[in-house]
Amino acid sequence: MKYYRSHILVGINEAAKQAGVDVFVNKLQDQISTAGLADEINVLETGPLAFFGRGICLTILPENVNYENVAIEDIVELVEEHLLKGRPVHRLMLDSAAQFKPKFNYDRRIVLKNSGIIDPESIDEYLGAGGYEAWEKALLNMQPADIVNEVKASGLRGRGGAGFPAGLKWSFTAPLNAEQKYVVVNADEGEPGTFKDRLIMEGDPHQLLEGIMICARAIGASMAYIYIRGEYKLCIARLEKAIKQCHAYGILGRNIFDSGFDLDIGIKIGAGAYVCGEETALIESLEGNRGNPRWKPPFPGVKGLWQYPTVVNNVETLANVPFIIKNGAAEYRQFGTDECTGTKVYTILGDVAYPGLCEVDMGATLRTVINEYGGGMKKGFKFKAALVGGAAGVILSDRMLDVKMDFVSLNQYAAVLGSGAILVMNEHQSIVDMLWSILRFFRHESCGKCSPCRIGTQHLYDLISKIRKGEGSMDDVEMLHTIALTMKQTSFCALGQSPIMAIASALDNFRDEFIAITKK
Repeated sequence: MKYYRSHILVGINEAAKQAGVDVFVNKLQDQISTAGLADEINVLETGPLAFFGRGICLTILPENVNYENVAIEDIVELVEEHLLKGRPVHRLMLDSAAQFKPKFNYDRRIVLKNSGIIDPESIDEYLGAGGYEAWEKALLNMQPADIVNEVKASGLRGRGGAGFPAGLKWSFTAPLNAEQKYVVVNADEGEPGTFKDRLIMEGDPHQLLEGIMICARAIGASMAYIYIRGEYKLCIARLEKAIKQCHAYGILGRNIFDSGFDLDIGIKIGAGAYVCGEETALIESLEGNRGNPRWKPPFPGVKGLWQYPTVVNNVETLANVPFIIKNGAAEYRQFGTDECTGTKVYTILGDVAYPGLCEVDMGATLRTVINEYGGGMKKGFKFKAALVGGAAGVILSDRMLDVKMDFVSLNQYAAVLGSGAILVMNEHQSIVDMLWSILRFFRHESCGKCSPCRIGTQHLYDLISKIRKGEGSMDDVEMLHTIALTMKQTSFCALGQSPIMAIASALDNFRDEFIAITKK
């Protein structure tokens, strides 16, 4: 094995691609060779680093120096100053202008433990990090019922927003006798401000595949599909490559590890309909139909894809599974709280100093996530509110900063954990404007299948537009709540049932803003 004195981790994601990272890497390697350092410095392309949206980003180890917005013109200076002379280039450093040191939390990571460390396009690096050991254990040393019971014992809850216990969902499908069963992965991720699943897939596609395989073994499925939004081009390319590698290594295919178990994984590219985040609408789209939700029951676990028993899980949910099977439910329960185990992946956006990606224990407070992982508010700003969970989430005020971020704790305040997006707003942001943006989105994305949602979203948008212009009354504000509540009780699927959360939380926490803008 070859040893290097320094490793340069280059984060490869969509933002970096747009900034020209492919050309940058080639130029960097050329300059390292020119400087006579090719035998000392190793350049590694990896997944998204914990900080993102900052062009080309690098982490240099073992110094653990983070660079952002690096350009080709900076390469010579980086090589000569940092790599030759050992002097970091402060003007390019992520934390050069602040006391804040980004907290990446690798010691407490489960889902993102490899992201930003290994090459996501190398199955050998994933294997070297202990990858597919859980799959081997599940396939050769465990019975399907044992797998289901282990996941149930872990307390893992779905990370797509609803928080339904994953093992319990599997237990509905596993005992059914059917000539065919399916696993379907919801990688559509249409929630505004939410892209944690994209970063998970870009950073470590094999971990998702391993979770899919274990789920398939547990329920007896021989085919799985990843339903992924078409804009996620890098994810699609990496997943396709990872699936081919698994076939080449005999990890997927027929008679895997001489076990008699067959499994294949396919990719279905979605067309960007938000409603296809609902599992039955996703299934309809996967079958080639218009993405409208189905009547339930029957639920997909009994009659799903092509009317066969189907388990539908979110990307983050399945990415937790290899850790559970490899280390056991008891070890998994060391993370999080007693009622909400494990970790949660968040994307921190908006008026924070360092927008980025983090993975923290379930139960961490909103204040902790913002301050320790987002660097606190941008200089000179004060915290006003946070939209948690995207458009189908809630708007929290500063009174909620110290509430634990988990399914149970938030439920006590009529709030939801949602999809993992945290959009932070400063004191100058308008809650009315934010609610207008949310309701405009719902109006656009309603599939039109049911009248309450189709007509209700239009009425909500018309009312909030009127209020936003200063032409509304408090009766109009109350009507917003009344219509949304009616939609919650009568809409066919979660899309029409969701606007009440943003509206109710906005009115509960920021009613004064609506009073101030309405006609007296």
